[in-house]
Amino acid sequence: MCTVVLVAAACGKKENTNNLLSEEEDTKRVVSMFSPMEKTEVDTVNTARSATDKTVIMAEEKLDLKVDYVTYTAEDYQDKTYDEVALDRARSNMDDIYLLNPDTIKALGEEGKLMDLSGLACADNLRDVVKTANIVNGKLVAIPQEVVAYGLFINKDMFDQYELELPETPKEFLECCRVFKENGIETPVGANRWWLETFVLAQAYADLYNGGNTETEIEDLNSGKSKYSDYMRPGFEFLQEMIDKGYIDADKAYVSEAIEGEGPDFLAQKTPIVMAYWGAANTDTAYGNPDFEMLVIGFPSSRGRMPVMPMTGLGIGAEADHAEDAMKVLDIMLSDEALQVYAETNKVISPSKNVEVECIPALK
Repeated sequence: MCTVVLVAAACGKKENTNNLLSEEEDTKRVVSMFSPMEKTEVDTVNTARSATDKTVIMAEEKLDLKVDYVTYTAEDYQDKTYDEVALDRARSNMDDIYLLNPDTIKALGEEGKLMDLSGLACADNLRDVVKTANIVNGKLVAIPQEVVAYGLFINKDMFDQYELELPETPKEFLECCRVFKENGIETPVGANRWWLETFVLAQAYADLYNGGNTETEIEDLNSGKSKYSDYMRPGFEFLQEMIDKGYIDADKAYVSEAIEGEGPDFLAQKTPIVMAYWGAANTDTAYGNPDFEMLVIGFPSSRGRMPVMPMTGLGIGAEADHAEDAMKVLDIMLSDEALQVYAETNKVISPSKNVEVECIPALK
């Protein structure tokens, strides 16, 4: 949400630029929210952001206050990741509400930097798996607006053209990329700076979550008996091999925002594979209306195709300047009413057990 203010000078008198808001706006209560812009051009349509905007507007209207976005873009912070900036801001109490990735939620929760949201009315409607994923040290420290499932978006027509089967394993995936590359497809896999890690996570945790010994293995990781690096190494090696062979353009991915960077080539059938989240297939401004047969599959792993489902969540700083209003804002943004609007706009899986949305055939 962007607010544009025009200042006009009259009779040669310089306007006081420290007072740009109207008196009515200036007296409104304000809650600040830090989140990624998820695009480099302000005018670019971003449906995920539009869905959030709708829930923010609901809160603003019901509470008669203003939510100010503080946004992160790749252009502004090429030397720092979103997580690094979010940690810095939350530890310095710079904002009221934060949109956080799972690792950041865990870190800030363990440091006591996030408020307990379990008392919110909306918390009663959450799916059990969502609650469990966002509880740190016994406190519900974050709540998502969607359950994000990542996978590979496939141009089935291009796979058929080269008589390729859909890959199940890393070896099969690399073979598909080799065939595309040898037939003149410069970059078989479109990528961006946000979602490269999904390849790594699929490789890293396929056995952990599907090997029948999940609880014990997680306990070993938490106690230090096992090392996260041992799980992650095969995934990073697989990603590095794809980069070394030119199947992914790492330089372009490093400065590309989600969908904006790789989307046009995928829709123009120059790139046969991209990674994206479930909702992008349901959204006309993303991949919801391609001119070819599209399929959405899981990432290749030793156990076959696996989706990756990290959960971002909204949290409130433990020492937020406007904590009471921030709690009220989240209770509205995360209510069933708001999440229904969000889900219908962004076509995603809802964290609420009471909200459902239809999906296109490519996702079924």
